[in-house]
Amino acid sequence: QVQLVESGGGLVQAGGSLRLSCAASGGTFSRYAMGWYRQAPGKQRDVVAVISSGGRTSYEGRFAISRDNAKNTVYLQMNSLKPEDTAVYYCAARRIDRTEWDYWGQGTQVTVSS
Repeated sequence: QVQLVESGGGLVQAGGSLRLSCAASGGTFSRYAMGWYRQAPGKQRDVVAVISSGGRTSYEGRFAISRDNAKNTVYLQMNSLKPEDTAVYYCAARRIDRTEWDYWGQGTQVTVSS
């Protein structure tokens, strides 16, 4: 059983930056693809960024995902934040032989003020 704990959320002004962290425990971290999702009030949960077990990323732009296998941690660097980025951000883990996300964190709130 893998446990995921997000941190780093908070209140930031538009144009600012935040770095979210997700610490994993209970599994072999390097065998999992990791992802960040977000969910704003009244909206569905959407993918933000994904990183493979080997470090390949699928998304570019204002947000950058990275991982440190030695620390069992995945990061989300968020730059040039906008009020519409306000949401609860969730970390997810998926075994490399799976297509569905196996584990989710509890989420961390990010609020961007205008």
